[in-house]
Amino acid sequence: MFSAIARIFRTPDLRRKIGFTLLIIAIYRLGAHIPAPFVDFPNVQACVASASTSEGLLSLVNLFSGGALLQLSIFALGVMPYITATIITQLLRVVIPHFETLYKEGQAGQAKLTQYTRYLTIALALLQSTTLVTVARTGQLFGTGGPAACENLLTNTAWWAQLMMIITLTAGTGLIMWFAELVTERGIGNGMSLLIFTSIAAGFPASMWAIWTAKSPEVFFLVLAVGILVVALVVFVEQSQRRIPVQYAKRMVGRRTYGGTNTYIPIKVNMAGVVPVIFASSLLYLPALIAQFNQNPDKDGNIPGWVIWIQTYLVKGDHPLYMILYFLLIVGFTFFYVAITFNPVEVADNMKKYGGFIPGIRAGKPTSDYLEYVINRITTPGAIYLGLVALLPLIALATVGANQNFPFGGASILIIVGVGLETVKQIDAQLQQRHYEGLLR
Repeated sequence: MFSAIARIFRTPDLRRKIGFTLLIIAIYRLGAHIPAPFVDFPNVQACVASASTSEGLLSLVNLFSGGALLQLSIFALGVMPYITATIITQLLRVVIPHFETLYKEGQAGQAKLTQYTRYLTIALALLQSTTLVTVARTGQLFGTGGPAACENLLTNTAWWAQLMMIITLTAGTGLIMWFAELVTERGIGNGMSLLIFTSIAAGFPASMWAIWTAKSPEVFFLVLAVGILVVALVVFVEQSQRRIPVQYAKRMVGRRTYGGTNTYIPIKVNMAGVVPVIFASSLLYLPALIAQFNQNPDKDGNIPGWVIWIQTYLVKGDHPLYMILYFLLIVGFTFFYVAITFNPVEVADNMKKYGGFIPGIRAGKPTSDYLEYVINRITTPGAIYLGLVALLPLIALATVGANQNFPFGGASILIIVGVGLETVKQIDAQLQQRHYEGLLR
């Protein structure tokens, strides 16, 4: 293991790629601590220190930005606009035939889809930055009931000052997107995934220190033991896959013989990744958002009953009803997203086109039916696993009292493990190009 790590730094090309990646990550983390123009930084810091647990989508966005959102830095929006734009582009492939055609055209068509994703990212960044500046100006960023400093987060509330902030936050999102593409081209690993990894990992020490200071050392070491167990479980499930054997018949093209090989179709247990967690968090945040703008009392001084019901059951993550709805939404969105991203009919047609078949299954519709059957059987435990892992922060909130950014659960642990495994595999592949032994054995 140590000799393999030493070979990394003895390989000039790999050493240069890793150094470039670390440089971009350092610049990205530096930008997460530079405040945007006209932001009263001392007041923001006071609010962050005294803020209660952020709920729902706001907590998720702050997690993906590495805490930059609540600090109103130039990278406050983080990678969330790009993630949202990517998901929307994938979903539009089902609705818009032109997008599906571009996807099937190969590299040129996918480059066009990437360009559309960039435009959509900037548009979403404009929308989200406008919302963030408006919420900060009205003093609602940290909720109600906080210190007086939370109502004065901006030093200048003129229209031109707000416009400058919106432009700065949008430009920050564009810069992050450029950083990610640079890492993908000239560094190691997927750039956007590594920036998300960095944002989440940056909050781990603070989360663990908060548990140490707020609870006893026994609780801290219990959380650490549970975390190690959860990481091992997530690694095991993320690496698990069902391999469907595929054989290709021999065919003559001129004087050459092609085919006659055996391969397999790898179907992962968790094919949806972290997307269902994002979908479920976004959908559950909508009732709380609607209730937040309908808290004005009536003539008798009473808040509407449906607003009180939402605040009681659908805002606090430690309520059983919230947990049940969250779990069911994740399971439902897992099946939905897998059905969109994996098309059994298309896979069966491609196999038939190149002379491939599953042993014991006829080509064509029987193959697609069999693939759909296997996908449903595999996705069921995968969806349950995803829902249980996503519930870990809520269970920690209800039992230990940790916040929803609990480091060993939810979207954070799924991204940390997934990106870590993928990056190690890429480093291992680079090593094996030059040595017989890689980083993994």
